[in-house]
Amino acid sequence: MWGAMLSFGLIGAAGFVAPRHMQAIKTIGGDIKIALDPSDSVGVIGQYFPNADRVLEFEAFARHVGDLRRRGEKLDWISICSPSHLHDAHCRYSLRADTDVICEKPLVLDPSDLEALAALEVATGRRVFTVLQLRLHPAIAAVKAKLAARPQRPLAVELTYILPRGRWYHSSWKGNETLSGGIATNIGIHVFDALIHLFGHPTDSVVHLRDRCRAAGFLSCGGAEIRWFVSIDQADLPPVAEGKPTFRALAIEGEVIDFTEGFAELHTRIYEEIVAGRGHGLDEARPAVELVSGIRRARIEPHRGERHSLVHRLLRGSWPTQSPGSESASARNA
Repeated sequence: MWGAMLSFGLIGAAGFVAPRHMQAIKTIGGDIKIALDPSDSVGVIGQYFPNADRVLEFEAFARHVGDLRRRGEKLDWISICSPSHLHDAHCRYSLRADTDVICEKPLVLDPSDLEALAALEVATGRRVFTVLQLRLHPAIAAVKAKLAARPQRPLAVELTYILPRGRWYHSSWKGNETLSGGIATNIGIHVFDALIHLFGHPTDSVVHLRDRCRAAGFLSCGGAEIRWFVSIDQADLPPVAEGKPTFRALAIEGEVIDFTEGFAELHTRIYEEIVAGRGHGLDEARPAVELVSGIRRARIEPHRGERHSLVHRLLRGSWPTQSPGSESASARNA
């Protein structure tokens, strides 16, 4: 179906997201030749590619990739699932190793690193693609089509994105802002990419709240005024979640689109699009990378711009009685 079998290297084989990449590679008929991870918890790769070699150190990985190349078995792709602060370095290495790259989000933490990657793409003739899977989510695609068919006019939008994480999160690299970029980057970057994809590039950004568990603020994107709330705290799940372990919803002019489900096959869809020549490269990744970098550094201004309805729980100590997205502007800014 996909022609000649594509050969892959995998950097970061023991993390939460790595099995999704393994499944996607298997589905498109690819083969992982070599995997790198310093953790011993990589047995899952045997379910997908039992003949893959595995190393613990980057130097050993680089040597193995070089040996394959000298034997005429050069890798076609390297997939990167390492901690976020390593993405830039691993992308640079992969380009210099004469492979194309599929890198998990965020592609980089510092927007200036995109310039170096772009220069390396030109120098090597290879490409870097990233995983912006929400663009392919059925609910988001339906919203995109609906917006394209309606007259342009100002829109009131509210994004609620709550993915509870346990105590382990804060003791891992994900809880270190220097390594992960913080909540808005590590949890929220592909959501912000989806907002930009739907409504246009940001023209104004205000941060109302930012701590180790959550972030919230206000965005102007095209004609949309967006109140957003991203959290990993289970206590932030609203009553409308009705016992679900996560809650993802987008309210547009009071119409709520729940996209909590539907993520299982999105990585596979991303890989299919990339190998078909329709992947999301550096230019597509840039706006969200720049936005979350700004959110990470912004001054907290809780009273500028419209606030998300769930921010009231933290500012007033009580839950709103209505579902997210349904409060009036005066109530939100009380």
